[in-house]
Amino acid sequence: MPTFETLLYDVADGIATITLNRPDRLNAFNTQMMQDMIAAFDATDADDNVRVVIVTGAGRGFCAGADLAGGGDTFNYDARSSGDREARTVAGAQRDGGGLLTLRIFESLKPVISACNGPAVGVGITMQLAMDIRLASTQARYGFVFSRRGLNPEAASSWFLPHLVGVQTALEWCYTGRIFPAAEAQEKGLVRSVHEPDDLLPAARALAREIADNTAPVSVALTRQLIWRMAGAAHPMDAHRADSRGIQARGKSGDAREGVTSFLEKRPPHYPDKVSSDLPDIWPHWTQPTFS
Repeated sequence: MPTFETLLYDVADGIATITLNRPDRLNAFNTQMMQDMIAAFDATDADDNVRVVIVTGAGRGFCAGADLAGGGDTFNYDARSSGDREARTVAGAQRDGGGLLTLRIFESLKPVISACNGPAVGVGITMQLAMDIRLASTQARYGFVFSRRGLNPEAASSWFLPHLVGVQTALEWCYTGRIFPAAEAQEKGLVRSVHEPDDLLPAARALAREIADNTAPVSVALTRQLIWRMAGAAHPMDAHRADSRGIQARGKSGDAREGVTSFLEKRPPHYPDKVSSDLPDIWPHWTQPTFS
């Protein structure tokens, strides 16, 4: 099982739990955490034993945003080491680390559940926007604080956030940069449910268990791609092309036979297909955007 400098990583009964683990810094985000999280999602995608991913934080916070130990030059890319600059420079611009992470989460083949156990501001909340289902503790607090730091929204949140809560709410939260409670996040559709602290992870695991125990992994992987990618499609024909190819490929699969047979026989399914080897390409028309 992989180990990481800034994360705890565990897989049990089909559920991978990624825990941000810098509790002395309220799990503040730095370059090492970005690299660790990307590597962790590479690991969950490659492991057929992983059916669902849960992301949470150690200690009393989820993630306090970017680590501000660099002081006033924290966000000054020109002040970074030449190696770090070169590694993240594409087409003359230095890519935002939060965006590198959210785009990797966007590409995940496994469902991702956020269990937000405490304060989540800046990249602490924008990283969660690319996760599929967000649960919150009553202790959670959120803040898109960029305008209060002289910055603009990052981590591709200007795409993700309006898709989740609408343009008006997205603009209000980003314009004001204020901190708001989990109850407001739930009311506006940012989070699915709010739980007492001790009930948060059990609720996330129960949801993950429902997915892991009852669904075909390849079907879930295709569903995740369809829903996320089609959120930005220009026409429903794009969805029709993709899901038609999916139905054609999956309809003759062992999973489809097992899904129907187990239903008719009134027994739990045992799906044979694996994401690593049986995921069909339903995107011949999909052009992966590039940074330029």
